[in-house]
Amino acid sequence: MKDAVTVVGAGLAGSECAWQLARRGHRVRLFEMRPKVRTAAHQTERCAELVCSNSFRSDNPRNAVGLLKREMELLDSLVIRCARAAAVPAGDALAMDRDEFSRLVTESIASRPEIEIVREEVSTIPSAGHAVLATGPLTSDALDRAIGELLGTEDLYFYDSMAPIVAASSLDFSKMYPLSRYGKGSGEDYWNCPLTREEYEGFVANLLSAEIVPVKDFEKGIYFEGCLPIEVMAERGVETLRHGPMKPMGLPDPRTGRIPWAVVQLRQDDLAKEHYNLVGFQTKLKVAEQQRVFRRIPGLENAAFVRYGMLHRNTYIHAPAHLDRFWRMRREPRLFFAGQITGVEGYVESAATGLAVGITIAQLLEGREPVPIPYTTAIGSLARHCSERPRTATFEPMNVTFGLIEDTSHSPVRDKAVRRQQMVDRALAGISQWKEATAARETVAAS
Repeated sequence: MKDAVTVVGAGLAGSECAWQLARRGHRVRLFEMRPKVRTAAHQTERCAELVCSNSFRSDNPRNAVGLLKREMELLDSLVIRCARAAAVPAGDALAMDRDEFSRLVTESIASRPEIEIVREEVSTIPSAGHAVLATGPLTSDALDRAIGELLGTEDLYFYDSMAPIVAASSLDFSKMYPLSRYGKGSGEDYWNCPLTREEYEGFVANLLSAEIVPVKDFEKGIYFEGCLPIEVMAERGVETLRHGPMKPMGLPDPRTGRIPWAVVQLRQDDLAKEHYNLVGFQTKLKVAEQQRVFRRIPGLENAAFVRYGMLHRNTYIHAPAHLDRFWRMRREPRLFFAGQITGVEGYVESAATGLAVGITIAQLLEGREPVPIPYTTAIGSLARHCSERPRTATFEPMNVTFGLIEDTSHSPVRDKAVRRQQMVDRALAGISQWKEATAARETVAAS
């Protein structure tokens, strides 16, 4: 495809970027190295495969990530559309059947005649034309080295981990009870495994004594605070898990009327209700230790593991030293970065950067200067995070938060709920205005 935009990586960001370009009539060559080259975490060759959790977190617009979803929907996000079509019960969160979700994204991408999917590894920086590096945290070693040479600096990195998934048929639901925290969602979107104080303290002791997969000697273990392995959290004190993933508040046991000492929550992982995810139980324990420790949880005594938790490296760049507010290289403006490799953390945040980059490149291809995304929006706040922090300062991955969004209130509002709602209203108005300002040559998106 002559003069096509090159997008490297068919994950959440790359798929969203390609979609946004295609629906505006622009041609794309979307490179994906799977299945020819495997990664440590992926299991399929589909676009937008979810390798960690199956949750996009809160769907409440008064939560920053919920607001981000609403902004993306206003811009016809493929990722959010497919997520809603594949949704499973998850309280006030948006969670989905991961296989159905990736199938829908892949079919949508394949349906666009403007997109050519190329199943090859890209080991060097594309040499001509607009190109987007959206290879995510699992960038191949060869391209990782090429990016390091391009930027003139070593990559930053942190380690991420995934939670186990267990088969529903192997669980003893008589020892659990269905309930969402504080009755959110349908009220019964999670199965809860209650623990007494003795059971909880025994679980923590076993967890702390378990063997873990060691970090390689030449790499330093750096973890993202929002996704700590459960054993790392336990090292911070015996009560830490009771105030984290095993928090019992808002989950009274209807059989006793009392709040348990601690709770392990299981979230539906597929539409058929055959698989359940251990919420917040991302881990780097060895396989045998996961079996030994997690089967101590009431109801999981005979748990069959569909997928074990695991540790993997997440690569990202020092974005503010190299990128402008469009996720475009200052030194070589034809090159863009998108997704988690830019230093945003989270599925939705990664997809949002791909969406913004796709719309930006479309404007350039149409002979226009790109319109900046307002910093009063959730998407704009991510752009600022990746471009305007001090370039010499430590740069760490971040989820979207209201603290990142610019608050243009002329006078401070003390009521937090009122202040949040004002920020939400400004954000959605800002995205609507940005959509109008960037619209041109837009075609009807395929269903």
